Amino acid sequence: MKFTEQPGFTYVEGGVCAATGFVANGLNCGLNPDKEKNDLALVYSERVCDTAAVYTQNKVKGAPILVTKKHLQMSGNKARAIIANSKNANTCNADGEAKAERMAQLAAEALSIPVDEVIVASTGVIGQVLPIEPIESHIDELVSGLAAANHGKAEYAIMTTDTVMKEVAVTFEIGGKKVTLGGMAKGSGMIHPNMATTLNFVTTDVSIDVSLLQKALSRIVKITYNCLSVDGDQSTNDMLCVLANGAAQNPKIVTENEDYDTFCTALYLVLMNLTKMLAKDGEGATKLLECEVKGAPDQDTAIIVAKSVIRSPLFKCAMFGEDANWGRILCAIGYAEADFDIDKVDVNLESEFGNIAVCKNGSGVDFSEEKAAKILSSDEISIQIDLHQGIEHAKAWGCDLTYDYVKINGDYRS
Repeated sequence: MKFTEQPGFTYVEGGVCAATGFVANGLNCGLNPDKEKNDLALVYSERVCDTAAVYTQNKVKGAPILVTKKHLQMSGNKARAIIANSKNANTCNADGEAKAERMAQLAAEALSIPVDEVIVASTGVIGQVLPIEPIESHIDELVSGLAAANHGKAEYAIMTTDTVMKEVAVTFEIGGKKVTLGGMAKGSGMIHPNMATTLNFVTTDVSIDVSLLQKALSRIVKITYNCLSVDGDQSTNDMLCVLANGAAQNPKIVTENEDYDTFCTALYLVLMNLTKMLAKDGEGATKLLECEVKGAPDQDTAIIVAKSVIRSPLFKCAMFGEDANWGRILCAIGYAEADFDIDKVDVNLESEFGNIAVCKNGSGVDFSEEKAAKILSSDEISIQIDLHQGIEHAKAWGCDLTYDYVKINGDYRS
């Protein structure tokens, strides 16, 4: 997938270790019986980081989320390490919090840092007791292998049904200093707006006030991750953390000035591209779907309409079948919970193979089915909607719904 370009920002390799002062590692500790698949990850900063986070809105929350929230509250939103495992979500277990706390203690002791500076995350099957012994027996090996070059090993360790690695990093300039922001993500299924079954870790060497870091994260999540839907299921273990260690030594960002806007742009680029990677790698997916809504009276309306379309199962099935069934798009627009005049709405379909209008002023128009089928044969499709009722716009991302999605989730526990 090609990253979205932006003047002044350069994409670089390195993921969560692209920024100065961060190292990582990943290995198989035995949670996953496939010895070739890493299942335990660690990310570490040489300096204490100001930290911001957002979590799932599901009422059922994984034990790692409860422990992480407690740690950040105790530390004053400071962190230096992230320990994460796959294969087991450590959710809905009586001993879940004790196990998550033990994971943090193991990392803290091995790194010689306070336990409340450790973030804990887990992903995998819900309701199965997490064995702590494999983690205990491999923590020293995990720490001894920490290196900037091992960012990929950490990313591989948090993947479950993912089929591709998801890493993005950009360099840019603030206050005359070269700074970097990078991240890694996992997620393929159980993905729905308001976060997803995703673990997302972002690191930066920018110096920024922690309250502004949290404000930036909350603002950018609204127009990236919260505009993502694969299957309509909202997970219990969603987490997105941003760690800023200030190692770039830029003048600290303490007000919402031009430097803050530059930082927000960098954060948007990383989170938006990770969002698209998550959408394209949806379980069983063959197509990345992007719905762009413009001409809205306000941003919230644009977001609501875009999300309504992108999460429609009927629409997603039509895209899998490469069927220009625009009525399903208009139907999803129509039940969006927002106020607008449906009789002013235009819909176009676009891909690398061209653009075609299928609906004008809320009604169908004649179009070439052959041309439409060619457009929909691409693996990246854009649904363009113009409400003609304002100047605001938004995008949402998802994927098609395929036979393989059912196959994958029919035997997920095995």
